Amino acid sequence: MSRDSFVFTSMALRSLEYDEDMLERHKIKRQLASHHFNSYMLKKTLRDRAPSTSRTATPPAVCQDVVVQNALYTGDLEAMQHLFPRGSTANLIIEPQGGDMRWVATGEGLWSLNYEQELTTPLHITAGRGFTDCLRLLLQRGANIDLAPAGTTALHESCENCQPECTKLLLIHGANANAVTEDGLMPLHCCTSPESLECAKYLLQYGAAISGRTLEEDDTPLHAAASNGLPDHTDLYLRYAAAVDKKNNEGLTPLNAACSQPQKVQELERYFKVCQLLLGAGADVHTTDQDTHSPLHMACKNANPDIVDLLLENGACVNDMEYGGEAPMHNILKVVCYKVSHHPERIVRALLNHGSIRVWPGALPIVLKHCCGSPRTIEVLLNAYSHLKVTDDWVEAVSPEAYKEHKDFYESIFSLTRTPRCLQHLARHRLRSYLEGRIHKVVPKLDLPTFIKNYLLLEYRDYIH
Repeated sequence: MSRDSFVFTSMALRSLEYDEDMLERHKIKRQLASHHFNSYMLKKTLRDRAPSTSRTATPPAVCQDVVVQNALYTGDLEAMQHLFPRGSTANLIIEPQGGDMRWVATGEGLWSLNYEQELTTPLHITAGRGFTDCLRLLLQRGANIDLAPAGTTALHESCENCQPECTKLLLIHGANANAVTEDGLMPLHCCTSPESLECAKYLLQYGAAISGRTLEEDDTPLHAAASNGLPDHTDLYLRYAAAVDKKNNEGLTPLNAACSQPQKVQELERYFKVCQLLLGAGADVHTTDQDTHSPLHMACKNANPDIVDLLLENGACVNDMEYGGEAPMHNILKVVCYKVSHHPERIVRALLNHGSIRVWPGALPIVLKHCCGSPRTIEVLLNAYSHLKVTDDWVEAVSPEAYKEHKDFYESIFSLTRTPRCLQHLARHRLRSYLEGRIHKVVPKLDLPTFIKNYLLLEYRDYIH
């Protein structure tokens, strides 16, 4: 046996024979599809000339014709008028050519390398790309409006891709506003971006169920709007009497869902507005999920300071423990190093002013190590203690990068190894201890200068004294 050859096992030979058989079947399938489509196109003229009689609906034909597909994907109305003349039907299933290759299990322990393709229809293609005139032509040619070869209808496609005119056109022609995909989604659940608002409006005007649930998560459209931080959608659904405190399979209400989503800096305001609308509609700020996470736990974990302030203003309990025994303060301190741009110091300050539990003093070096990138967070935390036992562990906990960037601040901390806290701070601490849990209510009402009020409420000074 030569060095460039290898032995084929019986299993390998069977696999090769199976692949050859699959290729032959694919070739026959393409020939049949081409035959069906060509026959369909050739019979159009005869159907046009035939006397008008009632015709029964025929099953859609599979189309692999590249010319037809190019016209659909480019929105070429002139070409489509030629391909689909009057009297013809556009009731086709499109099988795209090419695609990504993937290994597919074919049974008996064999695998075959096939193209990853998803069946679609002319309506799906045009509706998802906003080709309204082409979509209208196809509907006039009798395309099946609720056909879903890949598990979704054309209406789902237009909503997901934020095409309001196509959505409206499909609904006018009788598309089911409550059609369900294989994944259990109704069209309203597909309106997940700000640009899909008009689609949502049309769906509701044409009878979409505001209380429709997804099959797996049991989410309502209001859950979908809240999870995606869509204040305009949230307002729309609430005006259509959406249930504000419905729970899904994970025990999340729309308010919990909004608070639980990871949020980028540019998304913080959107999610805040959603929570504002939900609370204004009567959402329960104390509702917890299956792991007893409250909205406040979730808002702290995702470091949205405006939502934290809003929840606290509406009576959220600052020291409620979740299933693992952690309070909201634990959640924010665990993410400070990842969320510096979210201003986590605002959250820590708000929690302390509302009477949050403090960090055990012996654990302060560990907190310092993980939060040293946010010196203002450290400042607020340390100002909640009357005295500090600063040791060498504190110095070692601060990374060289953080120390270099905020040298003056950390030097003010390390200097406390030989110096007690100042009298001004001790007076503040004494008053805060006396007003424990009420300081956020009492201090604003005191007849004191603003700078003293801010000092009592742990305003930042960028040094420790």
